[in-house]
Amino acid sequence: MAASRSGLARRQYGVATLFVAPFFVLFFVFTLAPIVYGGWLSLHREQTSGLGFGGEPEQVFVGLDNFTKALTNSTFLHGFATVGLYCAVYIPVMIAIAMVLALLLDSAYARAKRFFQLALYLPNIVPGLIAAMIWGYLYTPGLSPVMQALEQIGLPFTVTSDSGAVGAVANLAIWEHTGYNVIIFFAALQAIPREVIEAATVDGAGQVRTAISVKAPMIRGAVVLAVLFTVIGAMQLFTEPFIVRDTATSIDIGWTPSMYIFDLTRHYDLGGAAAASLILTFVLAVASFAVTRFSRKGATL
Repeated sequence: MAASRSGLARRQYGVATLFVAPFFVLFFVFTLAPIVYGGWLSLHREQTSGLGFGGEPEQVFVGLDNFTKALTNSTFLHGFATVGLYCAVYIPVMIAIAMVLALLLDSAYARAKRFFQLALYLPNIVPGLIAAMIWGYLYTPGLSPVMQALEQIGLPFTVTSDSGAVGAVANLAIWEHTGYNVIIFFAALQAIPREVIEAATVDGAGQVRTAISVKAPMIRGAVVLAVLFTVIGAMQLFTEPFIVRDTATSIDIGWTPSMYIFDLTRHYDLGGAAAASLILTFVLAVASFAVTRFSRKGATL
């Protein structure tokens, strides 16, 4: 009897291993191996021999010199300040808009829900080239009807200043990613037991009170997940400023850490790029931990 149980257990473990093995293989190939290789690169610098007259490039061990240069580089550090300001503007506004739209779609008075879900999600799948053309036009003074309308009502807006560039990039990201989070929140709202909503209605709660006091707190997990993913994506900000860089003249190649790393790779400074990437990875890990820790504390209050 014991032998048959041990045989059954081995078969179960074998089947489980068969199913989880692809994950660990992919995790090693596409996550652990690049990190290890990046760590090796960050400790080396490529240089050529021959006293400037050519020669084969070789990897020279420099220890933590690449990390020191990155941490003392004002452009790299300023990129973190820019991203911090961007997160402070973009994340609360985007999450709030997505939550309100999801609650409206989930209300009893909403019509054509499928249509509005598709319409809100469409900006998320717009190709980068099309987005660049659209927002380049909308942010160009003298051409954009939006800029002209703001000037006429006494609210001039320019993307040439640092604050204007942050607002312009945040606005583009809100347009692009709000619909995605609306779908996430709406799916979470659909999972709320209907008897809970009916109980709130029986107790005399209206649509607004039910949305604020019942629905919103019950999708806290989805909100925390959206904030976590948004923080991770926002800290790696690259695409949006790269799209509007021709119009927003204050955006240079080191405006964010990711753009700074991209510029290092263009100049074949792979060791410096690897060191800066590992620093950014560490900051992302700390930010992710802070978000999850704060959400747990909030849940216990």
